Amino acid sequence: MTHAALTPDSIAATVRRTLDAWDVDGRRVVVLVPDRTRTCPLNVVFPLVFEALAPRVAGVEALIALGTHEPLADEVARAHLGVDAAHPHAAKLSIRNHAWRTPSELVEVGRFTRADVEAISEGRLSLEVPLTINRHVAAAERVLILGPVFPHEVAGYSGGNKYLFPGVSGKPIIDFFHWLGALITNRGIIGHKHTAVRAVLDRAAGFVKADKRALCMVVEPREQALVGLFGGRPEQAWSDAADLSATIHVRTCSRRYRRVLSRCPPMYPDLWTGGKCMYKLEPVVEDGGELIIWAPHIREVSRVHGAVLERIGYHVRDYFVAQWERFRHEPWGVLAHSTHVKGDGSYVDGVERPRITVSLATGIPRELCDRIALGWRDPASIDPHEFEGREDEGLLYVPKAGELLYRAAP
Repeated sequence: MTHAALTPDSIAATVRRTLDAWDVDGRRVVVLVPDRTRTCPLNVVFPLVFEALAPRVAGVEALIALGTHEPLADEVARAHLGVDAAHPHAAKLSIRNHAWRTPSELVEVGRFTRADVEAISEGRLSLEVPLTINRHVAAAERVLILGPVFPHEVAGYSGGNKYLFPGVSGKPIIDFFHWLGALITNRGIIGHKHTAVRAVLDRAAGFVKADKRALCMVVEPREQALVGLFGGRPEQAWSDAADLSATIHVRTCSRRYRRVLSRCPPMYPDLWTGGKCMYKLEPVVEDGGELIIWAPHIREVSRVHGAVLERIGYHVRDYFVAQWERFRHEPWGVLAHSTHVKGDGSYVDGVERPRITVSLATGIPRELCDRIALGWRDPASIDPHEFEGREDEGLLYVPKAGELLYRAAP
C-alpha cells in the first residue's frame, strides 16, 4: 500500500493543532527526541514544534532519548534538531543527552512490586523493579514525546511511551524491559501491537506526573518521506501511528528464504544497533538457513557494551535460561540483545542448536566472530547481484535493512 508524503502545510497544521490547545504558557517543556538510529525528518518537525512553543514557554529542553546508545556531540545534536544558534528564540532552547549511567541524573518515580511484575509479565518474571528516570523529566510539568514509530523487536512497535521507558530511564527498567522481550522472543513480539512489554511501558509511564503529549511520526524508510503524523495523548497518538506503520513497514513474502543478504545502513555504527538488520528479517529465513549482515563500516561489536558481549558471546535464549545462575548477574539488556541477534533455537543437554546461522560480513575480525559465536564472511566477497532477482531460488537481498519488517505468508 502506498501513502502520499505529507505536505509542509499539513505537517505544520498537525503540530499547531496538538500544541496550541496545550497549557504550556510560562512553563518549561521537555521534548524527548530520538538519536540518529531512527529514520525521521526530525530537523523538519522539531523546528515547527519549537516555533509553536518558544513564544509561549519559559524554555524548551530537548532531551535525546538515548536508552543506552552513545551520546551526540553538541554540534551534531543541534544539526539533528534543525535549530541553529542564530534562531531568534535560540536562548530558550537547551539540548542534552540522556545520562543513563550517571546516578545523580536519575530519580526514582515509582516501583513495580513483585506481584506487579508477575502479573504484567504473565508469570515470566518475579522481582521488584525500581522505576528511575531522567531527573529533568521527573521534575517537568510538561513533556512532549516526538519520534517515529516502526516495528520493534522488544516492544512490538517503537515510539510513544517507549521514549520515557527505556528512552530516558535508568538501568533496572531497561534490563527488565529488554529481558522480558527476549523471553517472549523477537519473532514472538516484533510487529505485534498489543504485547506484555508495551503494557509495561504504558504502566511505567503512569508514574511520570507531567502532563504529556506526543507527536508520533510514520516514515516511509526508502524514500524517507513523512507519511503520517499523529498528535495527542501518547497512548492514542502511538496507537494511531502503529496502525499506519503496520501498513507501511511490514512486507509479506510468499515464502521463506535459505539465504538472506541484509545490507546495514551507515546509521547503525556497530553491531549493537546493526542487529536490527537481523531482527526485521529473522521471520523470513527458513530453518537451517543463513542471514548475512553486510556492513563493511561496522568495526566493533558495541561501543558501549562490547566488553560484556565479548565475554558472553551471542546465544539463543534457552542457552542463558538453562544456565541462569551463571548469567543472571550480567546486564539483562545485553543478554537480550545477544539472543535477538542469534535468533531462535534450543539448548538441550549442553548442546546449542540455533534455528538459523547469522554471519557477519563486517570489519569485525574473524577471530572475534568465532569467539562470540557468530559466523564470518569476508565483506569484499559479497556481491549483491548474486542475490538480486533470485527470490524464487530462495535468495533474498534487502538493500536497506533495519526498519522494514519481513514476514512470510501463513
